[in-house]
Amino acid sequence: MERATLARDRRPPVTTLSTRKTTYPRPHLTHEVVNQPPPRVDIDEAAADVALLEAVRRHDASWAVDDLHAVGTLVGSASFQLDAALANTAVPTLRAMDRWGNRVDEVDYHPAYHRIIGAAVAAGAHTSAWAEPRPGANVARAATFLLFAQVEPGHACPISMAHAAVPTLMLQPDVATEWLPRLLSRDYDGDLGDGTKRSAIVGMAMTEKQGGSDVRANTTVAVPAGTGGPGATYLLTGHKWFCSAPMSDAFLVLAQASGPGGEGLSCFLVPRVLPDGTRNVFRIQRLKDKLGNRSNASSEVELDGTVAVMVGEPGRGVRTIIEMVNRTRLDCILGSAAGMRQSVAEAVWHARHRSAFGRVLVDQPAMSSVLADLALESEAATATAMRLARAHDDDAGDEHFRRLATAVAKYWICKRGPHHAYEAMECLGGNGYTEEFPLARRYREQPVMAVWEGSGNVIALDVLRALHREPESLDAFVAETALARGGHPVLDVHLDRVSADARMILAGDPADAERRARRLVEAMSLALQASLLVRFTPTEVSDAFVTSRLGPDRGHEYGTVSAGTDVGEILGRW
Repeated sequence: MERATLARDRRPPVTTLSTRKTTYPRPHLTHEVVNQPPPRVDIDEAAADVALLEAVRRHDASWAVDDLHAVGTLVGSASFQLDAALANTAVPTLRAMDRWGNRVDEVDYHPAYHRIIGAAVAAGAHTSAWAEPRPGANVARAATFLLFAQVEPGHACPISMAHAAVPTLMLQPDVATEWLPRLLSRDYDGDLGDGTKRSAIVGMAMTEKQGGSDVRANTTVAVPAGTGGPGATYLLTGHKWFCSAPMSDAFLVLAQASGPGGEGLSCFLVPRVLPDGTRNVFRIQRLKDKLGNRSNASSEVELDGTVAVMVGEPGRGVRTIIEMVNRTRLDCILGSAAGMRQSVAEAVWHARHRSAFGRVLVDQPAMSSVLADLALESEAATATAMRLARAHDDDAGDEHFRRLATAVAKYWICKRGPHHAYEAMECLGGNGYTEEFPLARRYREQPVMAVWEGSGNVIALDVLRALHREPESLDAFVAETALARGGHPVLDVHLDRVSADARMILAGDPADAERRARRLVEAMSLALQASLLVRFTPTEVSDAFVTSRLGPDRGHEYGTVSAGTDVGEILGRW
């Protein structure tokens, strides 16, 4: 009993919450956040893109530089980047019916998407080159498009299609008179309206389940509502397997025409809203659940007695719509180049603000070699895209060159995009693999450029057809690349090989030509890129590109630039 009493006496006195004074730990102070790069925001993306502004100036568009700085400041702002993130996380949803069961076939977007596309339209990223043609007009428009697509690529699809639809609509003067003023407008209204809208976005719907790229296998039928023929009204019935941006105001589609007005695969304009304000039959069956390009709705649609107007001659639908395809292919190149620009910019920013093992990342030779190699790829893509944009100006007189070179560049640059994005993402380590940083989104985005408007085999075979049908296009291509002769001995050897291989393949067995098409197109693409860099960029850039892509000790992965490469000079342009 005595020991128990003593033990109780040694215990500390009991206190209550109301009487004791306790110091509680302060929250969120387990560590201080250090060695993390600041947000890459509030930057003039045009001013930061040395290669782009150089190309704009050398291709006769210096007059657009001030406007490009305004766009660059906008897309580099924190608010625009937030909108880009929102548009890709709060993705479009289909509203097939209203609450009473009426078909409405509408797609709802986050307001951020409308803000982005509205800004792009206001800046003329869609049709400014058509509205105000002049030397360099397509260069200025391409640079504007690239700046917007660098930060938010999904909206670039309807912007591109609106631009590309113009030359096709011009083939039908009565249709052009009605629609071109609306397409050239810099106002944007995402609502379909009642048919009185003063602005418009025009899309495209060609592919079907059974055909894909083989559009001549299309089964959608077009029956004339009257006598038929160009400019006449038809009723279309069928399906379209991929219809991108289904809230566009009208679509160019392909269908099999019949009747006295002419037969065969033809091109038609399908408005979403008819002149009397009623909705055309345009049943959106579902939205595609895509790997990337999340902010842009892609859909499957059914046409059932859908009102359309024939554009161009009956039976010549592919010929009618081909210029639209060629121009959207150029925008695929621009989109890939935009993605490369974003990828390198984010990777270099990270490496300049992050240290490891006692040194800033950008100062470590292994990392700087990777960054420099990625930068070379981006510079080559930008230089090529802007040269092609200039070739699309009427005053340039480059029709043969642009037709062949656009397909050649589309094949290679768009294929380089996904691997390029992955390598840049790896430069950020674990952060790059998370959705809070933009390169994860970019990595999922880049493959679509290689798929849209002709995947690899389609493009390679198109190049062969162009070479066969227009031999002068090869002469124009060879003449363009020859302007760089004497600039680097390795390039000179490559140019000789490309010219000889192209002519040999054309003269040989057609089946063998198809098997070798990819190799030829790759070699042509590298010849064009290298020749442009040799002509227009600092020697440190062009020499590094030529030796690392064409030289005997070239590697297969990024970061395998040749010994002696001046990585500091290359990265100094970023």
